[in-house]
Order: sequence, then C-alpha cells, then structure tokens
Amino acid sequence: MKRIFTFITLSLCLVGSAQNINDVLRYGQENLPGTARFQAMGGAFGALGGDMSALNINPAGSAVFNNSLLTLSGTHFRRDNDANYFGTLTNTKRNEIDLNQIGGAFVFNNTDENSDWKKFSLAFNYDMVQSFENKTYVSGNSNQGIDNYFLNFAQGVPFGSILLQEDEFIEDAYLDIGASQGFREQQAFLGYYGGILDPENQDDETTNYISNTQYSSVNQDFLKTTTGYNSKFTVNAASQFRDNLYLGASLNFHNVLYDQYTEFTENGYDADSPIQRTTFDNLLSTEGNGFSFSLGAIAKLNDFVRLGGSYQSPTWYRLTDDFSQRISSDLADDDINFIDFNIVNLFDTYTIKTPSKLTGSMALVFGQNGLLSFDYGYQDFSQSELRPNNDSNFQTVNNQIANELGGVSTFRVGGEYRLGMVSLRGGYRFEQSPYTNGNTIDDLNGFSTGIGFNFGGSRLDFALSRTEQDMNERLFDTGLDTPAMITRINTNATLSYTLNF
Repeated sequence: MKRIFTFITLSLCLVGSAQNINDVLRYGQENLPGTARFQAMGGAFGALGGDMSALNINPAGSAVFNNSLLTLSGTHFRRDNDANYFGTLTNTKRNEIDLNQIGGAFVFNNTDENSDWKKFSLAFNYDMVQSFENKTYVSGNSNQGIDNYFLNFAQGVPFGSILLQEDEFIEDAYLDIGASQGFREQQAFLGYYGGILDPENQDDETTNYISNTQYSSVNQDFLKTTTGYNSKFTVNAASQFRDNLYLGASLNFHNVLYDQYTEFTENGYDADSPIQRTTFDNLLSTEGNGFSFSLGAIAKLNDFVRLGGSYQSPTWYRLTDDFSQRISSDLADDDINFIDFNIVNLFDTYTIKTPSKLTGSMALVFGQNGLLSFDYGYQDFSQSELRPNNDSNFQTVNNQIANELGGVSTFRVGGEYRLGMVSLRGGYRFEQSPYTNGNTIDDLNGFSTGIGFNFGGSRLDFALSRTEQDMNERLFDTGLDTPAMITRINTNATLSYTLNF
C-alpha cells in the first residue's frame, strides 16, 4: 500500500498535556501596545479617556473626545531573551514591525440645550492585545535527559497496547493510539519506536520501561519559536451626563492565531551508550476567537481631579489546537521518519475563561499645562478555567490553576507636560506575578517615554517603552524538571497619527 503524505488528522478524545496552565496565562495577560500616547504614559488612562486605546481600560473614555477622529498606529517590536541553563548563557533577539492599532470615534453633540445628556459617542477600535512573535534559545549541560520525558509517560502503560499491529503503518498507529488511548500512551509509543526506551521484558503485560541512553550528563540545545497574535476589535458607545460624568460600554471580539515550534537536540552521552544523538521536535498551532464586554465611568470632581472605575468581564475563548511531532535517534525504528509534521493530531474545540478585571483610576489635570494619572487594576487568575469541566484532564489543569495562580495587582502611572504644540510624556507600569510563589514568573516592570506634536487638525505621537520580566521556564512539561532562567525584555517603538474631523 502506498503512503499518502497529506494532512492525516484525527480527533483526540483525551487532551493529555496539549492544553495546560500556560494557555491561561498566554491569553489572559494583555500587553496592549496601543497608541503612542497611551504607551508613553504607561497606559494610565482609566480616569482620562480621550485616546482610542484608553477604551481598553475604561469604555467611558470615548465620551471625553470633543470631536470625531481617526487614529492609526504602527510599532516596531524588539524582544531580547537572556537564558541561563545549567550555567550556560545564551541570548536571542527578534524584531518585527506591525500595524498594531487603528480606530475612530464619532462624537454627536446634543442640540437640545435643556437635556442633561450633552453628547454621545460611537467608537470602533482594533488593538493587538498581544504579539506572540518571539524566539528563545537554550543550551546547557544537564543531568536530566529526554529519556525522563518518555519514561514518565510510559511507566504503567502495558507494552502490548502500544505495539504496531500486523500490516499497520507506524504513522497510523501513532494517531490511532492518541485517539483511542490518549496522549500518555501516544508519547510512550513515540519513545519506544523512537528508540529511547524499551520494556523491561518483552511480555505484552509489562508496564515497566528502561532507558536506552547512558549518561551522567548530556548536552542539550532547545529552540522555541512562537508566532501569531491575540487581537481585539472593540465596538464602543459612551455618553456625557451634564458636565461631570461620562458613562460607557464596549463589546470586544477577540481573534487568536498562535504557532509554537520547538526543536530539541541532545548528545554527549557516555561513549558506550547505544544512543549518541537524539532529536525531538514539536509543532503546536492554535486558532480561535473570543468575546468579552466592559463597563466604565469617569467623574470630574472639579477642574483638577477626575476619578474613573471600570469592569472588564472574563474573556471566553473558543480554541482549536493541532499538534505534530517528530523524533530521531540512533536506535529509532526504520520507519520513524514517517511520523513528521504532516501527521497531525487535531484536538476537539475547547474553551478558556480568563479572569475578569476591576480598575480604579485617578487623574490630576493642570489646565493646558499637563496632567498626572494613576491606574490600579486587579485580576484573580485562580478563577481561570478550561472547559468542558467534565473532562478529567481539564479538571487536573483547573486544580493546578486554583492552587498555583493567584491575584494580580497592576499599577500604571503616567504624566504629560505641554509646551505649546509639543507634549512631553513619561510612564511606569508594574504587574504582579500571576503565580503565588512569585518565582515561576517574576513581577513585570516597565518604563516609557514619548513626545507628541499637536497641529490643530491632526496630531503625531511617538513613544518608546520597555518592559522586563524574569521567568523560570521548563523545556518540557514533565521529565526535565530543572528550568531555564530567562530574562525577557520587550522594547516597543510606536508612531501614531491622529486626524480630527
């Protein structure tokens, strides 16, 4: 029979480790590059409004506009990752340029002078919530080999259940085992036919496995490349009540596209080891959409002080994953190369619910001279969950989320000083670690600065922002327990143009 090399897909009934706690953090945390003015002031716009990206903080902000406008923003993203793995230091960089924001607001003044409702605004805005473009390279000499990954899955799996049937292709068996038995058994199958492990004896009923590798330490190289984005399209309505109260609401429609490619190479085994080199690569693709809504208000206490408050609902994402693998070693089965990225595990659609967020804000406005603004936000990531809840694997992940994740406080401070048509800006951003231990991911700190030129009928703004965060990242979910210590620095340079009409 001739093999057909196209996408061979099959729905997995057991999700295994394809969806995990990292998905909640990936889609639950919003970087929000936004407009240049928004970035330059650290995103502290909850009590200010008057900026298209401010709608992401407080939907009442569009009612602050005095006229209709259109804003367009482009950003140069630079990502630096410094990794330390068993004392070996590596650095990777990635650069990209994207159109990250476009939106407009239409302001309608009430011609009835006796009405308490002074004006009404309708706004539409696209923002790139998160760019996933990134690359991390890790290299080091470890005492934990990739055999531990496969042994952790294989132990307890009956040997007979992962054997090829008569006249069965290896790629068909790989998919069938994943679909009928689960991810654990599928990885055991891959480890056996990849030559990494063998059963303790050839009895079909045995559930004990041994490694074919011999080492005291091994050289490991790991490359992780991610691409894609999480974008948000906002439909917003807001109104001004009398002279001191702004109310607004938004509907948010999210779109997700995410690809993650990992390439792992291991060598440096003992001279008498049957295996001298192993490669193990994985490719995950995710796409889907989501929905959320937000409510907010801004109050002018007097000419100098403004207060703001907003509620951001949970975001409900409906996502679909497909997952591919390939493996090679000195002892691998002759047909192992038929399992490659054309052999695709297609997972059932699932839902991620990210936590809601409350934001309180205060701003001091010094007439035409400038302003100071402060935002405080709170999210409880322990309330995140994967659905359907009756899936046993999701229940395990949800228990991990409840035990390991906690409340996240976010502080943003921004200021602006005006010199005629020129505005000078600066900001600071702090975001608490979502992990209760504070070690898996450290707190995030960010600084920003910028300048703006107001030409009357239009405005040109530029911002430069930088965030830094440390994290301990394991190469695989199981087996290799020692993480790489990574310092991630994101630097954004953003240019925005606003046209008033």
